[in-house]
Amino acid sequence: MKTTFTTLAALGALLAPAVGPAAAAPAVGRPAPAFSAKDTRGTTRSLAEFRGKRVVLEWHNQGCPFVAKHYDSGNMQKLQRQLTADGAVWLTVISSAPGKQGHVTAAAADEYVAEKKAAPTAVLLDEDGSVGKAYGAKTTPHMFLIDEKGVLVYAGAIDDKPTVDRADVDGAKNYVLAAYEDVKAGKPVGLASTAPYGCSVKYGD
Repeated sequence: MKTTFTTLAALGALLAPAVGPAAAAPAVGRPAPAFSAKDTRGTTRSLAEFRGKRVVLEWHNQGCPFVAKHYDSGNMQKLQRQLTADGAVWLTVISSAPGKQGHVTAAAADEYVAEKKAAPTAVLLDEDGSVGKAYGAKTTPHMFLIDEKGVLVYAGAIDDKPTVDRADVDGAKNYVLAAYEDVKAGKPVGLASTAPYGCSVKYGD
């Protein structure tokens, strides 16, 4: 029997305390918030660096079962490879603060990427939570898509199956892919905002 949404919500609450104070989420259809953060190689990356490209932001926590669902099934890696092969930039963002669940070193983040055969453009270590709070990131995963003009065109869940069951990946509607395809086709995004699901982002106190 599949886990109910209510039970999963309780699981998310059990795994971590609620998200700390964060700025209001940016409005879809408006310029995406500027940001800069160091990646696992120690290089400072910024949104401005990728002007003219489509950018996907993926909030991440290795220990979150909702994240594990998409990585253990290969779903996240498949989407990363598909979109980056099309010229998109994929930034995996870790906003867990030092001392909080999900915080990792740069070496540990790179080891995870290698182990999972993931394919992000870069992994950003957002230890102070500034990037996460600028985007109002609430969960892992929480997904955002920015178009070539720097406009935020999608924010929300990765798909329409808010469970930790890997079997639910098959047949799920992938909101990120659908939004990306709309943008690529020059059309307005059909579903530009959805409620994210997952574990809470572990911001500092």
